[in-house]
Amino acid sequence: MSPSPAPPGESRPWSTILALRRDPLRYLERIAARHGDIAHLRVGPYRLVYVNHPDLVHEVLVAKDASFIKGRALDQAKEVFGKGLLTSEGELHKRQRRLIQPAFHRRRVEAYAEAMAADAAAAAARWRDGETLDIAREMMTLTLRIVARSLFSVDVEEESAREVGRALDGLIAAFSLVAVPLGGLLRKIPTPAKRRAEQGRATLDALIYGLIDQRRQAGAENAGEDLLSLLLAARDEDGGLMDAAQVRDEALTLFLAGHETTANALAWSWYLLALHPEAEARFHAELDAVLGNRLPGAQDVADLPYTRQIFAEAMRLYPPAWAVSRRSIEPVTIGGYPVPAGTGVLASQWVAHRDPRFFPDPLAFRPERWTEEFEAGLPKLAYFPFGGGPRLCIGMGFARMEGAVLLATIGRRWRMRLVPGQRIEPHPRITLRPKNGVRVTLSRRG
Repeated sequence: MSPSPAPPGESRPWSTILALRRDPLRYLERIAARHGDIAHLRVGPYRLVYVNHPDLVHEVLVAKDASFIKGRALDQAKEVFGKGLLTSEGELHKRQRRLIQPAFHRRRVEAYAEAMAADAAAAAARWRDGETLDIAREMMTLTLRIVARSLFSVDVEEESAREVGRALDGLIAAFSLVAVPLGGLLRKIPTPAKRRAEQGRATLDALIYGLIDQRRQAGAENAGEDLLSLLLAARDEDGGLMDAAQVRDEALTLFLAGHETTANALAWSWYLLALHPEAEARFHAELDAVLGNRLPGAQDVADLPYTRQIFAEAMRLYPPAWAVSRRSIEPVTIGGYPVPAGTGVLASQWVAHRDPRFFPDPLAFRPERWTEEFEAGLPKLAYFPFGGGPRLCIGMGFARMEGAVLLATIGRRWRMRLVPGQRIEPHPRITLRPKNGVRVTLSRRG
């Protein structure tokens, strides 16, 4: 039986570009409501297939992964991240992933828990009862310090962390989901955003190349067991060391990914808890029963199921990675439809995680839904905050443990209430941040 000629869809190439740039979350919701599980779109001169069913996402990310590479939107990321895990393809990606994987083994990840809790406790100790602050910004600063210490053995002071955070902000602001026609030419125009991105890149390059130089001068006998030491000691198949540029690419990629995803998920978690006092009360009761007055460790995470459920539910409603794109490198069929070589394929965690077919009462914040039975009954890739297939996020275990440990550490001592009058809305860039932060008023517990 021959494939159907084309999926249903729309052919309004320039209005599609505008809609995806102005409000991609709502646009993709409308496409899914209008066309169902698969749709064909025109984005300027490009063809795009949008998939919105777990089986189709599985086809793209897992079953037929070899027929795809990363999407056009991430081509621009190579200008910043080079050939790190985020952007590399084929054998290079497989090789680099094998080299980096040991840094994220469960035993090593669990060893980070004590330092995570200590950093979170130190940050929370500086807060004052009745103080108002942007909890999204606080989580960015905190998780950046944690990833610097855990993966690079660097103790980043608060002001330095904020400087690095501003540099990352400049880079992230330069990205968009859509590969705009003539985008390469447009990115050469010296706009304020481009200048901020270039300044951000220079700041981060100076930091990371400086760390590389320090480690190499210290010599192998003084090498540690962190990620940077592992990268510097890794050897190619011919026995050669990775050059500084490749080490930089991997370090910068993991520096961003290692704190950005968790910080956003934590910000949305605090926002949702502040909106739902009953869930917050249950959260606090669990912390009091399990931890009392002590800090959490890796061994406590299994005994904090509701805390873990809060983090999972926040990543369902506000997935930091809100869309995933691929580009076909050969003719392939998806859902029975032919997909020519060079076609973009897009799936959206934002839309998929709110699908009532798989998540009853999908817009409600219900952490308790995440039972073992519920998860076992979910189709594969109905929920995919960390992606799926061979490119499943290498730091998933790190992020999940960090999320639980930081929620528990901060929740032991503080409750939060949203400052009235603010408009909190998601801002989809390379990740899903709260557009104007999340301002809360702190109230000390006990």
